[in-house]
Amino acid sequence: MDLKRIVLDLMPDGLVRTFAAPYCAGKGLESGMAKVDELHKQGLSATLDLLGEEVFKREDVEATVQVYFRMIEAVKTRSNASISLKPTQLGINESEAYCQENLRRIVAAAAVHGVHITLDMEDRHFTDVTLRMFKAIRNEFDNFGIVLQSRLFRTGEDIKALHLKPCKVRICIGIYKEPAEVALQDKKDMKEKLFEYVQLLLDHGHYPEIATHDEPLIRRCIEHLDKKGVAKDAYEFQMLMGVPRAEIQKEIVKRGHIMRLYVPFAEDWKFAIHYMKRRLGANPAMAAMVLKNLFGH
Repeated sequence: MDLKRIVLDLMPDGLVRTFAAPYCAGKGLESGMAKVDELHKQGLSATLDLLGEEVFKREDVEATVQVYFRMIEAVKTRSNASISLKPTQLGINESEAYCQENLRRIVAAAAVHGVHITLDMEDRHFTDVTLRMFKAIRNEFDNFGIVLQSRLFRTGEDIKALHLKPCKVRICIGIYKEPAEVALQDKKDMKEKLFEYVQLLLDHGHYPEIATHDEPLIRRCIEHLDKKGVAKDAYEFQMLMGVPRAEIQKEIVKRGHIMRLYVPFAEDWKFAIHYMKRRLGANPAMAAMVLKNLFGH
């Protein structure tokens, strides 16, 4: 374990909340909705995410489902908002059938109000089951999209295998570190693949949600899409809330593109702390700032 990881693990929760707070809207749905409305005033869209993974008990899964129902009610009048969720929140640790049924309940409730739901992709152990559940439910509903990760060798084939009605697909590098036998190890290669997959998604009739903070890559995508004459409502850009990219976000909006931020909130602060530590660990600049503040140099 490297020094950065050790320091983050030992860091008091209060310090994590202080330095990583920009990454999380706060505690409770109200905090998430306040951020959604704030972003709307800036011309930005949002996807609202309930923090908390690895839910095992049925009563906890059901409590999570109920929070998602509340989220649907909250965002149904916000045209700029969608919702993201994870299989490990919804019963996949018990069974695929149980998780799929919970997913269907949420997607069906959201469909009534035209709220879009995105099924997040977790590490490689969940890729096959996540895609199976997505395909089963996607055939029933139009308001359901999925995430694919450019670092995985399999992603090109996974895109080609989405041979169902066109859908929204968030294409990102992915935060999970995967072994060399299944994934690219160089960020440059991952970014190159992300660019390639944007066009592959379009070729197959899908709506790419281009999730990256890399400004040269964003500009490359914009130049390519403009040159191809792709309509600006046929794709969008996405970023994590809290990553300092305000200028490029404003530019994207000014150019008429959709810019959506991932807005996490927590019902319990322990989930927010876990998320914040993961974000700090993935962001060297932020982690360096924390270390500087901790040790005073």
